[in-house]
Amino acid sequence: MSDQRLLLLDTASLYFRAFFGVPDTMKAPDGTPVNAVRGLMDFITRLVEEYEPTHLVCCWDDDWRPQWRVDLVPTYKSHRVVEEVPGPAPDVEEVPDPLQVQVPIIRDVLAAYGIAVRGVPAMEADDVIGTLATDAGMPVDIVTGDRDLFQLVDDPAEVRVLYTARGVGRHERVDEEWVRAKYGVEAHQYAAFATMRGDASDGLPGVAGVGEKTAAALLAQFGSLDAIVAAAQDDASAMAPGPRRKVLAALDYLAVAPTVVAVRRDLDVDRSGLERPRGAASPEMVVELEAAWGLGSSVERLNAALS
Repeated sequence: MSDQRLLLLDTASLYFRAFFGVPDTMKAPDGTPVNAVRGLMDFITRLVEEYEPTHLVCCWDDDWRPQWRVDLVPTYKSHRVVEEVPGPAPDVEEVPDPLQVQVPIIRDVLAAYGIAVRGVPAMEADDVIGTLATDAGMPVDIVTGDRDLFQLVDDPAEVRVLYTARGVGRHERVDEEWVRAKYGVEAHQYAAFATMRGDASDGLPGVAGVGEKTAAALLAQFGSLDAIVAAAQDDASAMAPGPRRKVLAALDYLAVAPTVVAVRRDLDVDRSGLERPRGAASPEMVVELEAAWGLGSSVERLNAALS
């Protein structure tokens, strides 16, 4: 057992949770909301205290909806796109978005503490996480509310997901047995399972008429998505007529969706400098940020957790 442990944070997943879960009455002296900032700081404090990682990375969405994924499945995250209102200055909003104004503050706080932030152009945080979790050389905990990352769970490699759907304080530790018990598939089959089932939250239509039970049954019978497609196209295979019709009707989707659903594991991500800071990298900057944004007890707690 390694005495090192890598904690990978799906940062946007966490600051969105903080924004919607922490009261928006939490404001800076100038009235700027800081609920997402302080919530994220408190989440990091809690996770560092509980898991004592030696390495810590805030993984970043440099592009939350990469064009290469949209080109393959045009509906990918399309429902999350806010339509611009035509006008003389379409890029200027009259009222600043109360979360968006906090993201630069979050970046400043992470920099002041020296917490590593990693993103890759045209890639989502999921892909950065997949890359850093692969061949990490130490146990890995992935903190996210995104089920897509279950495909990375790997007991022999000691990669698990700390799933925050019920809250960071009530997160579930997802290992291979958890995935098996919840979905009836192996963790390495989860991407194929999700491709067939679809996911409305990501704009993935799935195979029409195939839900979780059918997807799991097909994977249990045939093992992989490629084998399922091959069986559907083989009149002599043991696939039942109903699933066969549904799979054959979705061949165009199944030709492209696996690439969209698969988390990348091969990106060029700088793996140096990922050690967890043992205190603020710039105490002076932390003091300035605390004063400017009224971060108060969140600073005290994070200082204590890191040191």
